[in-house]
Amino acid sequence: MRATLQAITRQLAQQAHSKTEYQSHQPLYGGDINQSFLLNTTGNGRFFIKINQAQRLSMFEAEAAALYEMEHSKSIRVPHPILSGSADKSAFLVLEYIELKNANTASEALLGHQLAAMHRTTQQQFGWHRDNTIGSTPQLNALENHWHLFWQRHRIAPQLHWAAERGAPKSLCQKGEKLLDQLPQRLEGHTPAAALLHGDLWGGNWSTTQQGEPLLYDPALYYGDRETDLAMTELFGGFSQRFYAAYNESYPLQEGYAQRKKLYNLYHTLNHFNLFGGSYGRQAEQMIDHLLG
Repeated sequence: MRATLQAITRQLAQQAHSKTEYQSHQPLYGGDINQSFLLNTTGNGRFFIKINQAQRLSMFEAEAAALYEMEHSKSIRVPHPILSGSADKSAFLVLEYIELKNANTASEALLGHQLAAMHRTTQQQFGWHRDNTIGSTPQLNALENHWHLFWQRHRIAPQLHWAAERGAPKSLCQKGEKLLDQLPQRLEGHTPAAALLHGDLWGGNWSTTQQGEPLLYDPALYYGDRETDLAMTELFGGFSQRFYAAYNESYPLQEGYAQRKKLYNLYHTLNHFNLFGGSYGRQAEQMIDHLLG
Protein backbone atom coordinates (compact mmCIF):
# COMPACT_ATOMS: atom_id res chain seq x y z
CA MET A 1 0.00 0.00 0.00
CA ARG A 2 2.93 2.32 0.63
CA ALA A 3 3.86 2.17 -3.07
CA THR A 4 0.30 3.05 -4.09
CA LEU A 5 0.18 6.01 -1.72
CA GLN A 6 3.57 7.19 -2.92
CA ALA A 7 2.25 7.08 -6.50
CA ILE A 8 -0.82 9.09 -5.44
CA THR A 9 1.45 11.63 -3.74
CA ARG A 10 3.36 12.13 -6.99
CA GLN A 11 0.07 12.86 -8.79
CA LEU A 12 -0.87 15.34 -6.07
CA ALA A 13 2.45 17.08 -6.57
CA GLN A 14 1.84 17.32 -10.31
CA GLN A 15 -1.65 18.74 -9.78
CA ALA A 16 -0.51 21.29 -7.18
CA HIS A 17 2.63 22.28 -9.15
CA SER A 18 4.47 22.21 -5.83
CA LYS A 19 6.90 19.97 -4.02
CA THR A 20 4.81 17.32 -2.27
CA GLU A 21 6.47 14.18 -0.96
CA TYR A 22 5.16 11.10 0.81
CA GLN A 23 5.92 11.14 4.52
CA SER A 24 3.74 8.47 6.18
CA HIS A 25 0.27 6.97 6.27
CA GLN A 26 -2.09 5.26 8.64
CA PRO A 27 -5.22 3.19 7.95
CA LEU A 28 -8.60 4.58 8.95
CA TYR A 29 -11.52 2.33 9.77
CA GLY A 30 -15.32 2.53 9.59
CA GLY A 31 -16.29 1.86 5.96
CA ASP A 32 -17.24 -1.45 4.32
CA ILE A 33 -16.43 -0.73 0.69
CA ASN A 34 -13.09 1.07 0.41
CA GLN A 35 -9.74 1.09 2.12
CA SER A 36 -9.21 4.48 3.73
CA PHE A 37 -6.01 6.18 4.84
CA LEU A 38 -4.68 9.36 6.35
CA LEU A 39 -1.80 10.43 4.09
CA ASN A 40 0.84 12.70 5.58
CA THR A 41 2.98 14.63 3.12
CA THR A 42 5.78 17.14 3.36
CA GLY A 43 4.97 20.38 1.64
CA ASN A 44 1.22 19.94 1.32
CA GLY A 45 -0.12 18.63 4.63
CA ARG A 46 -2.58 15.79 5.23
CA PHE A 47 -5.15 14.12 2.95
CA PHE A 48 -7.95 11.60 3.30
CA ILE A 49 -7.51 8.81 0.73
CA LYS A 50 -9.98 6.17 -0.46
CA ILE A 51 -8.66 3.22 -2.47
CA ASN A 52 -10.45 0.44 -4.32
CA GLN A 53 -10.00 -1.81 -7.32
CA ALA A 54 -9.16 -0.12 -10.61
CA GLN A 55 -12.61 -0.81 -12.09
CA ARG A 56 -14.17 1.28 -9.32
CA LEU A 57 -12.77 4.55 -10.68
CA SER A 58 -16.15 5.71 -11.99
CA MET A 59 -17.57 5.31 -8.47
CA PHE A 60 -14.93 7.70 -7.13
CA GLU A 61 -15.44 10.14 -10.01
CA ALA A 62 -19.17 10.21 -9.27
CA GLU A 63 -18.50 10.79 -5.58
CA ALA A 64 -16.18 13.69 -6.36
CA ALA A 65 -18.83 15.20 -8.66
CA ALA A 66 -21.44 14.82 -5.92
CA LEU A 67 -19.26 16.56 -3.34
CA TYR A 68 -18.65 19.42 -5.79
CA GLU A 69 -22.42 19.72 -6.32
CA MET A 70 -23.14 19.83 -2.60
CA GLU A 71 -20.29 22.27 -2.03
CA HIS A 72 -21.63 24.51 -4.79
CA SER A 73 -25.02 24.73 -2.99
CA LYS A 74 -23.26 26.73 -0.23
CA SER A 75 -25.55 25.17 2.35
CA ILE A 76 -23.57 22.58 4.32
CA ARG A 77 -19.92 21.59 4.74
CA VAL A 78 -18.55 18.60 2.80
CA PRO A 79 -14.96 17.38 2.36
CA HIS A 80 -13.48 19.17 -0.62
CA PRO A 81 -12.64 16.69 -3.41
CA ILE A 82 -9.06 17.15 -4.59
CA LEU A 83 -8.17 14.38 -7.03
CA SER A 84 -9.45 11.06 -8.38
CA GLY A 85 -7.61 8.69 -10.66
CA SER A 86 -5.65 5.47 -10.94
CA ALA A 87 -2.30 4.55 -9.40
CA ASP A 88 -0.45 1.25 -9.03
CA LYS A 89 -3.43 -0.75 -10.47
CA SER A 90 -5.87 0.83 -8.00
CA ALA A 91 -8.53 3.55 -8.20
CA PHE A 92 -8.35 6.34 -5.64
CA LEU A 93 -10.09 9.46 -4.39
CA VAL A 94 -8.29 12.20 -2.49
CA LEU A 95 -10.31 14.45 -0.18
CA GLU A 96 -9.33 17.18 2.24
CA TYR A 97 -8.61 15.76 5.67
CA ILE A 98 -10.87 17.17 8.39
CA GLU A 99 -10.49 16.48 12.10
CA LEU A 100 -13.83 15.31 13.51
CA LYS A 101 -15.44 15.32 16.92
CA ASN A 102 -18.73 14.09 18.40
CA ALA A 103 -21.86 16.09 17.72
CA ASN A 104 -23.55 18.18 20.39
CA THR A 105 -27.06 19.62 20.58
CA ALA A 106 -26.02 22.81 18.81
CA SER A 107 -24.44 20.96 15.86
CA GLU A 108 -27.46 18.63 15.62
CA ALA A 109 -29.78 21.63 15.31
CA LEU A 110 -27.46 23.30 12.80
CA LEU A 111 -27.47 20.10 10.74
CA GLY A 112 -31.26 20.30 10.54
CA HIS A 113 -31.23 23.92 9.39
CA GLN A 114 -28.42 23.36 6.87
CA LEU A 115 -29.93 20.19 5.41
CA ALA A 116 -33.16 22.11 4.90
CA ALA A 117 -31.17 24.80 3.08
CA MET A 118 -29.53 22.19 0.85
CA HIS A 119 -32.94 20.75 0.01
CA ARG A 120 -34.00 24.18 -1.30
CA THR A 121 -31.46 23.73 -4.11
CA THR A 122 -33.55 22.29 -6.93
CA GLN A 123 -33.57 21.47 -10.63
CA GLN A 124 -36.38 20.89 -13.13
CA GLN A 125 -36.17 17.08 -13.42
CA PHE A 126 -35.74 14.18 -11.03
CA GLY A 127 -32.46 12.28 -11.24
CA TRP A 128 -28.99 13.53 -12.06
CA HIS A 129 -26.72 13.98 -15.06
CA ARG A 130 -24.88 10.74 -14.24
CA ASP A 131 -25.42 7.41 -12.51
CA ASN A 132 -23.58 6.66 -9.28
CA THR A 133 -23.70 4.09 -6.49
CA ILE A 134 -25.59 3.49 -3.26
CA GLY A 135 -23.01 1.64 -1.22
CA SER A 136 -21.47 -0.46 -3.98
CA THR A 137 -24.80 -1.01 -5.78
CA PRO A 138 -25.38 0.87 -9.05
CA GLN A 139 -27.82 3.76 -8.63
CA LEU A 140 -29.63 4.74 -11.80
CA ASN A 141 -30.33 8.45 -12.18
CA ALA A 142 -31.94 8.80 -15.61
CA LEU A 143 -33.91 12.05 -15.68
CA GLU A 144 -37.71 11.96 -15.34
CA ASN A 145 -40.32 14.71 -15.30
CA HIS A 146 -42.57 12.92 -12.81
CA TRP A 147 -41.50 11.80 -9.36
CA HIS A 148 -43.64 8.66 -9.23
CA LEU A 149 -42.10 7.42 -12.48
CA PHE A 150 -38.59 8.09 -11.24
CA TRP A 151 -39.18 6.20 -8.00
CA GLN A 152 -40.87 3.33 -9.82
CA ARG A 153 -38.42 2.92 -12.73
CA HIS A 154 -35.08 3.90 -11.24
CA ARG A 155 -35.34 3.02 -7.56
CA ILE A 156 -37.72 0.17 -6.67
CA ALA A 157 -37.77 -1.74 -9.99
CA PRO A 158 -33.98 -2.20 -10.28
CA GLN A 159 -33.66 -3.28 -6.64
CA LEU A 160 -36.43 -5.86 -7.08
CA HIS A 161 -34.70 -7.16 -10.21
CA TRP A 162 -31.38 -7.54 -8.42
CA ALA A 163 -33.10 -9.13 -5.41
CA ALA A 164 -34.61 -11.79 -7.67
CA GLU A 165 -31.19 -12.45 -9.18
CA ARG A 166 -29.75 -12.75 -5.67
CA GLY A 167 -32.27 -15.46 -4.78
CA ALA A 168 -34.86 -13.48 -2.85
CA PRO A 169 -37.96 -15.46 -1.84
CA LYS A 170 -40.52 -15.75 -4.61
CA SER A 171 -43.15 -14.23 -2.32
CA LEU A 172 -41.06 -11.07 -1.88
CA CYS A 173 -40.62 -10.67 -5.63
CA GLN A 174 -44.30 -11.27 -6.42
CA LYS A 175 -45.49 -8.83 -3.77
CA GLY A 176 -42.86 -6.34 -4.89
CA GLU A 177 -44.13 -6.46 -8.46
CA LYS A 178 -47.66 -5.87 -7.22
CA LEU A 179 -46.50 -2.85 -5.24
CA LEU A 180 -44.55 -1.61 -8.26
CA ASP A 181 -47.74 -1.62 -10.34
CA GLN A 182 -49.58 0.33 -7.65
CA LEU A 183 -46.81 2.85 -7.05
CA PRO A 184 -48.08 5.61 -9.40
CA GLN A 185 -51.42 5.60 -7.58
CA ARG A 186 -49.75 5.59 -4.17
CA LEU A 187 -47.82 8.75 -5.04
CA GLU A 188 -50.68 10.34 -6.97
CA GLY A 189 -51.10 13.99 -6.09
CA HIS A 190 -47.68 14.20 -4.45
CA THR A 191 -45.66 16.61 -6.56
CA PRO A 192 -42.44 17.44 -4.71
CA ALA A 193 -39.69 19.67 -6.02
CA ALA A 194 -36.59 17.92 -7.38
CA ALA A 195 -34.36 18.76 -4.41
CA LEU A 196 -30.63 18.22 -4.01
CA LEU A 197 -30.30 15.08 -1.87
CA HIS A 198 -27.48 13.42 0.01
CA GLY A 199 -29.11 10.12 -0.94
CA ASP A 200 -27.57 7.90 1.77
CA LEU A 201 -28.23 9.88 4.92
CA TRP A 202 -27.74 7.51 7.83
CA GLY A 203 -26.01 8.37 11.09
CA GLY A 204 -22.61 7.14 9.90
CA ASN A 205 -22.46 9.65 7.04
CA TRP A 206 -22.33 12.85 9.04
CA SER A 207 -20.19 14.24 11.80
CA THR A 208 -18.89 17.59 13.01
CA THR A 209 -15.64 19.46 12.64
CA GLN A 210 -13.54 20.45 15.63
CA GLN A 211 -15.40 23.79 15.53
CA GLY A 212 -18.81 22.04 15.76
CA GLU A 213 -19.74 22.57 12.11
CA PRO A 214 -21.89 19.76 10.62
CA LEU A 215 -20.16 17.75 7.89
CA LEU A 216 -21.79 15.42 5.33
CA TYR A 217 -19.82 12.81 3.38
CA ASP A 218 -20.21 9.57 1.35
CA PRO A 219 -23.15 10.90 -0.72
CA ALA A 220 -25.30 8.95 -3.17
CA LEU A 221 -26.50 12.20 -4.69
CA TYR A 222 -29.46 12.83 -6.99
CA TYR A 223 -32.35 15.29 -7.20
CA GLY A 224 -35.60 13.98 -5.78
CA ASP A 225 -38.20 14.25 -3.04
CA ARG A 226 -36.50 15.72 0.04
CA GLU A 227 -38.60 13.36 2.17
CA THR A 228 -36.37 10.46 1.07
CA ASP A 229 -33.41 11.94 2.95
CA LEU A 230 -35.52 12.45 6.06
CA ALA A 231 -36.99 8.96 5.79
CA MET A 232 -33.56 7.37 5.77
CA THR A 233 -32.54 9.25 8.89
CA GLU A 234 -35.35 7.37 10.63
CA LEU A 235 -34.50 3.94 9.20
CA PHE A 236 -31.40 3.23 11.28
CA GLY A 237 -31.67 6.02 13.87
CA GLY A 238 -28.84 8.24 15.06
CA PHE A 239 -30.58 11.61 14.65
CA SER A 240 -31.97 13.56 17.58
CA GLN A 241 -35.31 15.27 18.00
CA ARG A 242 -33.39 18.56 18.00
CA PHE A 243 -32.32 17.79 14.41
CA TYR A 244 -35.90 17.11 13.29
CA ALA A 245 -37.28 20.16 15.09
CA ALA A 246 -34.68 22.40 13.44
CA TYR A 247 -35.36 20.93 10.00
CA ASN A 248 -39.13 21.44 10.32
CA GLU A 249 -38.61 24.94 11.63
CA SER A 250 -36.66 25.78 8.45
CA TYR A 251 -38.63 23.71 5.95
CA PRO A 252 -41.77 21.99 7.31
CA LEU A 253 -42.54 18.54 5.91
CA GLN A 254 -45.71 18.07 3.88
CA GLU A 255 -48.80 16.19 4.97
CA GLY A 256 -48.58 12.49 4.16
CA TYR A 257 -44.87 12.09 4.89
CA ALA A 258 -45.56 9.48 7.57
CA GLN A 259 -47.26 7.29 4.95
CA ARG A 260 -44.65 7.80 2.22
CA LYS A 261 -41.53 7.22 4.32
CA LYS A 262 -41.93 3.42 4.42
CA LEU A 263 -42.14 3.35 0.62
CA TYR A 264 -38.97 5.41 0.45
CA ASN A 265 -37.13 3.26 2.99
CA LEU A 266 -38.05 0.11 1.10
CA TYR A 267 -35.42 1.18 -1.43
CA HIS A 268 -32.66 1.13 1.18
CA THR A 269 -33.88 -2.11 2.77
CA LEU A 270 -33.90 -3.88 -0.59
CA ASN A 271 -30.45 -2.47 -1.26
CA HIS A 272 -29.19 -3.85 2.05
CA PHE A 273 -30.56 -7.25 1.08
CA ASN A 274 -28.76 -7.02 -2.25
CA LEU A 275 -25.53 -6.03 -0.49
CA PHE A 276 -25.64 -8.20 2.62
CA GLY A 277 -28.51 -10.71 2.32
CA GLY A 278 -29.74 -12.19 5.57
CA SER A 279 -32.68 -10.76 7.49
CA TYR A 280 -32.98 -7.72 5.22
CA GLY A 281 -35.04 -9.87 2.84
CA ARG A 282 -37.61 -10.61 5.54
CA GLN A 283 -37.62 -6.97 6.58
CA ALA A 284 -38.24 -5.86 2.98
CA GLU A 285 -41.10 -8.33 2.58
CA GLN A 286 -42.68 -7.15 5.82
CA MET A 287 -42.47 -3.55 4.59
CA ILE A 288 -44.13 -4.54 1.32
CA ASP A 289 -46.87 -6.41 3.21
CA HIS A 290 -47.51 -3.26 5.26
CA LEU A 291 -47.62 -1.08 2.15
CA LEU A 292 -49.96 -3.44 0.33
CA GLY A 293 -52.14 -3.77 3.41
